[in-house]
Amino acid sequence: MRWPLNVPVLSDGVVTIRAHVPTDIDGMLEMSVDPTMVRWTGIPTPHTRAMSEQFAFTVLPRGWEDGSHRGWAIEAVDDDGRSRFAGNVDIRQRPIADIGFALHPWARGRGVMARAVRLAVDWALIDGGVEIVHWRSHVGNEASLRVAHATGFSLHGLTPGILHERGQVIDAWTGSFRFGDAPVPRTRWAVATVLESDRLRLRPFRDTDIPRIVEACSDPVSQRFLAGLPQPYTPAVARTYVHDCIWQAAIGAKATWAVADRDSDELLGNIAVMDMLGINPDSGEIGYWTHPDARGRGVMTEAARLVVDHALDPDGLDRRRLVLYASTDNSPSNAIAVAAGYSYYGTQRAAERLGDGSYDDLRGYELLR
Repeated sequence: MRWPLNVPVLSDGVVTIRAHVPTDIDGMLEMSVDPTMVRWTGIPTPHTRAMSEQFAFTVLPRGWEDGSHRGWAIEAVDDDGRSRFAGNVDIRQRPIADIGFALHPWARGRGVMARAVRLAVDWALIDGGVEIVHWRSHVGNEASLRVAHATGFSLHGLTPGILHERGQVIDAWTGSFRFGDAPVPRTRWAVATVLESDRLRLRPFRDTDIPRIVEACSDPVSQRFLAGLPQPYTPAVARTYVHDCIWQAAIGAKATWAVADRDSDELLGNIAVMDMLGINPDSGEIGYWTHPDARGRGVMTEAARLVVDHALDPDGLDRRRLVLYASTDNSPSNAIAVAAGYSYYGTQRAAERLGDGSYDDLRGYELLR
């Protein structure tokens, strides 16, 4: 059979994937010039209507004929009850395939893409001659990572220089799905649920936080007690840190919050529950830093209490035991531990490397549910 008759129509009762039709082109063009699409994909830009038409009616038919690029239009129902174009999902090459997907802005945040990916991957592994499907995305593309996580891909990590887009070689987050894998999350996403007090809001990081992260992590006090901080600490380093926090949340290893002023939303610090995949998978370690202009105001003590309560809550991070470590010379950090309800249990001698290369004793604190 020739295209479009050789394109299987697949549906789960909510989302349908099918061959493209001429009425999809307006939506494809709108999706292709959307700033989010341009930021996170290698789509040619500026993009024209002719490019969308060529992809739908030349590239994909040829790909279905030779098996090199099996692509579908995604169809879903909008808020007005109309069944309309929602995006694209593609399975490229065989028997080792990679998946690509893009969603129109109207359809985002509805679970549409996860449904479409499950349909496409299931067909590829059962009927499409594919043995394994690889997922790759730009580092930092949280929406793509959430789809891969939700649909059961094994999340492997950051692979340097695996993508070539718009003349640049770039790093990518990677994952894979094999026949027999369950299409459900393999790990519990360590969600940084928004937590609030009278003056603080603990929330995920935003792009607008980058300058304040740079300021905080370039500060001499931060550099002294957090010896692993790069020097110089640049905006690129800060973005790498934020992106890593997203990845660590996806694999269930760490939940990270930006500590912000509730009224101005200005970044005041950072706090995390770390080591959630350690030897004791129901434990965790609290770590934090504070922006220099927020120190001495009780900000991190207040934030730590919010996070401790959430971490120990069975409906929160469901931790049984929490630990916290502070350099003996770091009096404010030790005071925060005590104020947050921790009990001192011992000191490790010369265990904390400081920024100047010397070693300090490390005080250990614990808290049981």
